[in-house]
Amino acid sequence: MTILFVNGSPNGNGNTAHLAATLLAGHDYGTLNLTDYRINAFGQTLPGDQFDEVIERIKQADVVVLGSPVYWHNLCASVRTLMERCYMNPKVDRLGGRLFLVFQGAGPEQWMLDAGVYSVERFAGMYGMTYEGVAHNAAEAKKLANALNSVRE
Repeated sequence: MTILFVNGSPNGNGNTAHLAATLLAGHDYGTLNLTDYRINAFGQTLPGDQFDEVIERIKQADVVVLGSPVYWHNLCASVRTLMERCYMNPKVDRLGGRLFLVFQGAGPEQWMLDAGVYSVERFAGMYGMTYEGVAHNAAEAKKLANALNSVRE
């Protein structure tokens, strides 16, 4: 089973990465830090875009753990940009696999968390991924790890 942690946080070793590590304890996984890649905004055609490279890594994974801090009351910009670039993109008709979300912040309100979860659930459905759930804290990540362990090959 190939697992990829897609980290939307600008801090590669921050709280989002630590929460993913709790979820993924005992598993080998790769990490893709979105801030290490240039992904142009939806509708832009600028040189140096690395969207295709990022999407290929996601397609190759059996399990994707998408990580985002709560910024401006929702998912961070790098995650939203990735999701938006998939929209109406003929190269991204189906991603497949299982999708877990780690989504945390410093004191977010429930409606903020709900908004991000809603977006990721819809994204998973649009691209043929099985949405497995969200962890907002370490206790939830440990609980969600049971779902991850049940998909081991």
